[in-house]
Amino acid sequence: MVFAPVPDGHGSGKQWVRKNFGAQVEICRRRNARASTSMFAVMDADELTVARCLSDLDDELVTAGHPRVNNNHDRIARLIPKRNIETWILFLSSDENARRSVSEKDDYKDSKKNEQWDSLVQQAVAALYGWTRPGAILPGNLLDSLGNGLREISRALPIGR
Repeated sequence: MVFAPVPDGHGSGKQWVRKNFGAQVEICRRRNARASTSMFAVMDADELTVARCLSDLDDELVTAGHPRVNNNHDRIARLIPKRNIETWILFLSSDENARRSVSEKDDYKDSKKNEQWDSLVQQAVAALYGWTRPGAILPGNLLDSLGNGLREISRALPIGR
């Protein structure tokens, strides 16, 4: 497994993901020719739409001389939480009633819950894992960006197929 984290304190994480996306996709595609390989790119949408962020990533590929992500062939998941990852963490770690108050319009990054992020992340990971299993029943009020992310995950990691 190769992990390419954003360097700490060196500008915008979103900018870094976009700048390095083409090179990482090319590495993934080359490796996938030899062995089943998946790639996950994660960046916050902030105030942009998820569709705009996906388009920006595709534009980076084209600029680098590579084909756009092929949803039928590439095992590349582009996970783009609307506003920020804290939105997904709160939604995934909340019970059904509390999920109703989580909105993609709100910025939770600096909310008073941030002292509890570590424990919330553990709960969120468990929920995300459960929701990616075959036959999982998803909540009816699923955040749009999280629904898109779950589809991306299922395409990149075809579990049980």
